[in-house]
Amino acid sequence: MNDVPKPSVSDHSAARRVLVAIVIFVVAHFAFLVKVSSPDKFYFDEVHYVPAARQMLAADPSAGVLNPMHPPLAKQLIALSILSFGDSPLGWRYAGVLFGALAIVAVYFCGLVLFAAPGPAVAASLIAFFNQMVFVQSRIAMLDIFALTFGLFAIAAFMHGFRQQRPNLWFGVSGLFSGLSIASKWSGLFVLATCIAIIAVIRLLQRWRTVFGEANADDWYRPDLWPDFRFWRLATCFVLLPGVVYFSTFLPLYGFSISDILEAQRRIFADNTTTAWPSWPFLTRPVWYLFDKIDEDHAAAIVMLGNPLVLWPALAALAVCLRDVVVKRRWDAFLIVSFYLGSYLAWALLPRTLGFLYYYLPPATIASLALVYLLRRGNCPRWWLWAFVAVASAAFTVMLPISAAFVGTSMENFNRLMIFQNWI
Repeated sequence: MNDVPKPSVSDHSAARRVLVAIVIFVVAHFAFLVKVSSPDKFYFDEVHYVPAARQMLAADPSAGVLNPMHPPLAKQLIALSILSFGDSPLGWRYAGVLFGALAIVAVYFCGLVLFAAPGPAVAASLIAFFNQMVFVQSRIAMLDIFALTFGLFAIAAFMHGFRQQRPNLWFGVSGLFSGLSIASKWSGLFVLATCIAIIAVIRLLQRWRTVFGEANADDWYRPDLWPDFRFWRLATCFVLLPGVVYFSTFLPLYGFSISDILEAQRRIFADNTTTAWPSWPFLTRPVWYLFDKIDEDHAAAIVMLGNPLVLWPALAALAVCLRDVVVKRRWDAFLIVSFYLGSYLAWALLPRTLGFLYYYLPPATIASLALVYLLRRGNCPRWWLWAFVAVASAAFTVMLPISAAFVGTSMENFNRLMIFQNWI
């Protein structure tokens, strides 16, 4: 009996972190699930995606593919939810609830990597929850929450591998989740492109034999980083693996018809561009998902807006992160800024006039990490972070009447919450 090894401190620590992740998932899951069937009808873009999911269940080869402008995975997940819970509001939306809770867990995992402590990681997940955007997007049968969740897990895996000498496994996991994100919505490409761009920059600096003066362990670049990560490994992790995952999701629809699969890509490309991106961080134009008059003085409303007390301060936090990348060469700030800008500025490359605030969902969620970084920086008192979480929570509660249809609101309160004229 004396030969039985005792669990190490690290084993206990890992178990606690997994337990915290489970608690976060359960709490977020049930918070997103509360009266998710309200309204009991299609609203906003559910009119496109639920019929497309129904068609997948019908499996009628003679019918044209509904909603061909997006990849199939997210709609397949909605279809699976309908198959499991019935063709009802719960069936339409449960998959979003599930993946919304997983998105909050993914933020927690990102925080664990960046801050090496469960407390700040929990704070990051809470800020992401109270940001309002994930809450609203998890309770509607749309595609964005699936792309976000897979993308966040890809980011968490990449962050975990970034500081390791042999990142092959974690970079492969990142590529796998990137493929799933792209298979949900093409905006998932931005995470994959950011991973490739980061590796390309590191390799370019190494080829130039760049050395930072007064180098230290927190530098985002080191000449000896990833000595065994060859080009073929990069191609496998971030091209071949995501490509296989992505194209495999088309097989249930088109079989092995290469021409049909390529035509599907052409149709997707033709519909996925926008130029409305510059205004998103400032929340100048929310999206009204639902506005139903209950009576003369009351309405049920769902507005995709984002929590101003989270997203406006996040701009300052991101500026500090950018400053620390340049001045202090911090690896954690570098990764936060890279994935925020990679998922935001990529929209500037796409030439379409139509754009919606919910496209800002991934960078807005990543911004929660920047806020935690700022509030833990230097000699900031620890209570500042938790005070900010409390403020975000209060603002989230105030916004519930325009975030969840079942709450309802008076017209007076609705007009009060629509602070600016361009929000109406």
